[in-house]
Amino acid sequence: MRFTLPCIILLLIHVSAFSQNNRDALWNYFSGRDMESLNRLNEAEAFYNEAVRLASEEITRNTANRDSYAAITWALQRLRRYDEVIMWGQRGLWLYEDEYRIVETMGEAYFYLNNHDEALRYMQDYTNSVPRGERASVAYFFIGEIYRFKRYYRHADIAYSTAVRLEPGVDLWWYRLGLVREALGDHSQAAAAYERAVSLSPDFQDAAAALERSVLNIER
Repeated sequence: MRFTLPCIILLLIHVSAFSQNNRDALWNYFSGRDMESLNRLNEAEAFYNEAVRLASEEITRNTANRDSYAAITWALQRLRRYDEVIMWGQRGLWLYEDEYRIVETMGEAYFYLNNHDEALRYMQDYTNSVPRGERASVAYFFIGEIYRFKRYYRHADIAYSTAVRLEPGVDLWWYRLGLVREALGDHSQAAAAYERAVSLSPDFQDAAAALERSVLNIER
């Protein structure tokens, strides 16, 4: 079958537009993240909404790929539309069951919906499948949070310890690790965790107060 030059040009335009749309959904999401980091929240929200619009159009046209579902779930997560994250995430995982970017996002959405059992299931699926994945440290932090809420402090200690090992520069994570160690009565290790939190953020008053409390408990 021969294609005329005009047909070839139209085909190339169509392919280029399709590729551009795929880039645009992710591009808008990451642009939103950049605006959010600068505290330009209205602009961030506009980018996130545009990412949702473009990705949902791709899905409606049956031209979606893995990135389309990743972009829409990420953007909806940033917009705190957690029920929609679950809806689109389930659709994405039905097509791409090994798309672990969606798995981790689903875990976060369930966490913020206070469905901790489902959140734990998705987070453990993520960490078991891609233990060195880009979001592994975050997933372990959420696992620690869930176990802390359930008062499984030793489990929480393990999860938080893994999170700070993978990403040691987050003051809140060290503080949470200190809390569960303190709950276990391990005041010296709690003090070490609080000290790391304070060293990262000297103005972290809760961590400073917890460090002082732990030091007093050690001296008793």
